[in-house]
Amino acid sequence: MPARRRPVTPVTPARENRKPLDSALSSRHHPLVRLLRRLALDVTPLRTSRDFRLVFSAAGVSGFGSFITYVTVPYQVYELTRDPLLVGLLGVCELVPLLVMAFVGGALADYLDRRLLVLGGEIGFTLLCAALLVNSLGSSPQLWLLYLVAALTAALDGLQRPALEGLTPRVVAPDEIPAASALNSLRMQVAQLGGPAVAGLLIASVDLAWVYAIDLATFAFSLACLALVRAVPPPPAADRPSLRSVLTGLRYARSRPELLGTYLVDINAMFFGMPQALYPFMAARLGGPAVLGLLYAAPAVGSLVATLGSGWTSRVHRHGLMVVLAAGAWGLAIVGFGLVGSLWLALFFLALAGAADMVSGLFRMIIWNQTIPDHLRGRLAGIEMLSYSTGPLLGQLRSGLVARTPLGVGGSIVSGGVLCVLGTAALAAALPSFLRYDGRDGLARKQAEDAAWAAAAAAPAQPG
Repeated sequence: MPARRRPVTPVTPARENRKPLDSALSSRHHPLVRLLRRLALDVTPLRTSRDFRLVFSAAGVSGFGSFITYVTVPYQVYELTRDPLLVGLLGVCELVPLLVMAFVGGALADYLDRRLLVLGGEIGFTLLCAALLVNSLGSSPQLWLLYLVAALTAALDGLQRPALEGLTPRVVAPDEIPAASALNSLRMQVAQLGGPAVAGLLIASVDLAWVYAIDLATFAFSLACLALVRAVPPPPAADRPSLRSVLTGLRYARSRPELLGTYLVDINAMFFGMPQALYPFMAARLGGPAVLGLLYAAPAVGSLVATLGSGWTSRVHRHGLMVVLAAGAWGLAIVGFGLVGSLWLALFFLALAGAADMVSGLFRMIIWNQTIPDHLRGRLAGIEMLSYSTGPLLGQLRSGLVARTPLGVGGSIVSGGVLCVLGTAALAAALPSFLRYDGRDGLARKQAEDAAWAAAAAAPAQPG
């Protein structure tokens, strides 16, 4: 029998036209492909650093649970009091211990194994979450305990966060720091997006005890990951924790205009433009408890989009200018949020605000991690923590106080956004060197300072 021939599929004109197009789009040299590659998130640190993967995973999972609690505690205060000022006072309870412990945590992070500090902080967070769970199981949850846990959580955060942020320059290569900063931001934004959304659904459907129990369960995973991270010993000839060492860090920060710019611009933006204390009251207007989670999650949506398209940040060197532009955009978006009465428009403006805040945060992290010498990294991380924490905490109090005036909730939000924009413009005019800052100069200075410190530590002691 003759061999059977395979049927030949006729090629239609449409197929003929599509194949060259598909081939062109799949080519790495196509302009659209090149653009997408330039914008795409760089995941190199996850491939090259085992310890970065472990810390990234631990912080991501526990952060997701912590953001559930972050939404639940203010809501529980709101349920118990129905007073915007008392909700805003949570920020004051967190501020005082944070102001003290951030300096202590920064000094310890430059003297001890940073991994052990992070692990110890995670154990403390686990115990505090258990206290919230026990309190919620009672017939009459205690308001004072919520404030106490908020204060202790802030104190522990002040101890842990400088060490956590100081880990990044030690576990990735210097040229991978922009990518690591973007990945850390992505981790945070996924937690900020998922945690509040889940919290809103849980608050509307189950007892608060279950909400706290979910957060408690996430710590088991993070503790296991952190236990596997290799030791991160302090830099050679590390300064012993003392008031003098803290003052050394403060003097260094004051001597660097680009660092002062990152602190002041962010504090201004968050103090005037952070309306989170008013979210429960906006939610009551826009749809109830289920909407609360959406309000908390909306900024994270914008932040996530900005992070996923952050590949361009490694090719921009005017870091100070980008921080200023992003802070101004944040204030304008907050004005829009305060003016609208529609849920979807409110979520849209919050998402825009989150995207602007993420751009600012990415460039601030690049400035910090690429320019600060390693022997000062922990102390400067403590100062950074104060800069990005005090603004929001005081902003919650400011927004709560203004909301009790005739301006009301909407007026408090709008006036804060306007003042944010004006303050950003004033700081830009007062800090011209911050606007001119070039990241390449900062990285070269850091490498020179690290080399000089290592050489001095290795040199034999001179006889007295």
